Amino acid sequence: MTAPYVPQMALYREWLKETRRLEFADFDEMRRWSVTDIDGFWQSVWDYFDIQSPTPHSAVLANRKMPGAVWFPGASVNYARQIFRHVEPAHAAGLPALISSGEDGVLTETSWPELRRKAAALALHLKANGVRSGDRVAAYLPNIPETIIALLATVSLGAIWSVCAPDMAAPAVIDRFKQIEPKVLIACDAVTYAGRRHDRHSVIDELRRALPTVQHVVLHSESAAAETRLASILAGRSAEIDAFEPEWLPFDHPLWIVYSSGTTGLPKPILHSHGGMIVVALPLSTLHNDVGCSYQANSFGERFHWYSSTGWIMWNCQVNALLNGTTCCIFDGSPGGSKDKPDWTTLWRFVAEAKATFFGAGAAFFANCTKADIDLAAIGDLSRLRILGSTGSPLSADTQSWFNERFAALAKINGNAAQADMWWANISGGTDFAGAFIGGNRELPQTPGTMQCRLLGCAVEAFDEQGRAVIDEVGELVCTEPLPSMPLRFWNDPGDARYRASYFETYPDNFDGSGRGPVWRHGDWLKINPDGSCVIYGRSDATINRHGLRMGTSELYSAIEALPEVLDSMVVDLEYLGRDSYMPLFVVLREGIALDAAMKARINKAVEAGLSRRFLPNDIFAVTEIPRTLSGKKQELPVKKLLLGHPVEKVINRDAMANPGCLDWYLDFAKSYLSKQAGAA
Repeated sequence: MTAPYVPQMALYREWLKETRRLEFADFDEMRRWSVTDIDGFWQSVWDYFDIQSPTPHSAVLANRKMPGAVWFPGASVNYARQIFRHVEPAHAAGLPALISSGEDGVLTETSWPELRRKAAALALHLKANGVRSGDRVAAYLPNIPETIIALLATVSLGAIWSVCAPDMAAPAVIDRFKQIEPKVLIACDAVTYAGRRHDRHSVIDELRRALPTVQHVVLHSESAAAETRLASILAGRSAEIDAFEPEWLPFDHPLWIVYSSGTTGLPKPILHSHGGMIVVALPLSTLHNDVGCSYQANSFGERFHWYSSTGWIMWNCQVNALLNGTTCCIFDGSPGGSKDKPDWTTLWRFVAEAKATFFGAGAAFFANCTKADIDLAAIGDLSRLRILGSTGSPLSADTQSWFNERFAALAKINGNAAQADMWWANISGGTDFAGAFIGGNRELPQTPGTMQCRLLGCAVEAFDEQGRAVIDEVGELVCTEPLPSMPLRFWNDPGDARYRASYFETYPDNFDGSGRGPVWRHGDWLKINPDGSCVIYGRSDATINRHGLRMGTSELYSAIEALPEVLDSMVVDLEYLGRDSYMPLFVVLREGIALDAAMKARINKAVEAGLSRRFLPNDIFAVTEIPRTLSGKKQELPVKKLLLGHPVEKVINRDAMANPGCLDWYLDFAKSYLSKQAGAA
């Protein structure tokens, strides 16, 4: 590429000028246009990305309310069709659709024609076994090409996809799949993670017993009968397969069901639409993540990698890269080696070998890399890497600065001057709407510890306790206007009762006297800085309120976990109904480090230096693990409720935990704490 690279956001802005005669003084003005002229903005997304439909839409937003917005009525789309439109041009440019690897380090490429052919073969197999539009296909599969192929095959028919990761125990999977009553189960009978092969035959047997609606099972296995073996089905070739095309579906036709982490009760099955996902994913992936169509001009032949298991919404967002003709790089396995042999260079070596241009992961991954003090220069050729992405929890300024310094040094070695100022596309969103509210913009300045902007089309505000939008203050993250990817509904939720309770009860109809409808409350603490950049402070229901000062837990973790001796931490604030605040801190220390007086003093000093003496914990306890959800989130609120005397069965679902074995320690701690409280009363 000889011409200088132009950011994707700049290309879109110029397109708006040429085709819409719209000019903006800055990004903030363009963002405000996108959330006030809602029809104009989302129609521009439709046109800019040339979304195709054999039937015209009669409106953009026909019903402007939450929940219940009606988008692009009359239009017909298909998620798989949007991906397969790139087959010929991408293949002609010599670009693969998928690059995959596991812990063995062997790279495999899947071509665009192969992706389409295999999806067609499986789609016809499913159709022959009775799968029709609206049926649910459940998958218990890892992050491998076959899983993406199975998704595309399913949605090609108008059937509804849902996947659980094979590291999930049978009860957790059953809690999810039993609610949606699948007709077909596609499952693996073994998976490799952290150097160990884990048999899953017993889980499949349990799933078959617990899911009576399943009429057909396809196995990703070497030992299954050929007629039910996924590999045999995908190897099929015929004129019918070659001629297969995905069905045209209404814009709001159900696409997939994803699940909330479900800390209490059954996980919430969240239903998203074909059209909503297409029109929201394209501007996020392209404009805000600055990843252009791989085979078009002004592109680096993009190769997108976001490390994820199939149990996290980032797996879906990773697949979304295919919607714009981008090569998707997927890794199946542990990102940090094994317990006996930790290795935080694993993903970096995959990124180097796959020649990825974008590398995203959870914030905790990058923090672990800094603690391990990995040597980027010794990993391999990272010269094509131009963007880093982070989500899942707030990325600390220290972690981001650490990598910036390393890439600046690496740039001198490999001669890639652009890496001297590595750009981070840090995002914050959720499973709830399969997208992001806060993210990046290549054209804006970036400051470690902050996210650059609110996304186009996202009417995001920080609300104070009176429901007023505030700037430069921490408030509730809300969205005041509909988004196309907000859930259609929750599955099996009569009257949308659970859906409304989850997002719309805090700010219901006309809550502020303005006459507007409900406002989406996301459950995060957000501060919008005067320059438009944003900081996420963690979950709003796990906030610290010390002596009248409110603080998100993420800032405390940034201070504490910067200490090399601290591997992980969790804090809860037991201020409740006028009681004095009691804030215990739980820490996981490196092997061989004792929580003695000197170590406690170091932790307190870090809190005092990073925040304030106001936020010093009342007590510090050494633990072996911090309880986390299956998607990796610290379970602050359930532990807080345990310490406030709530019964465990009302507070936490062990099957929704990544490490349920650690819960017993916290139950014993809560029992002891509550006993002391009762004695003091």
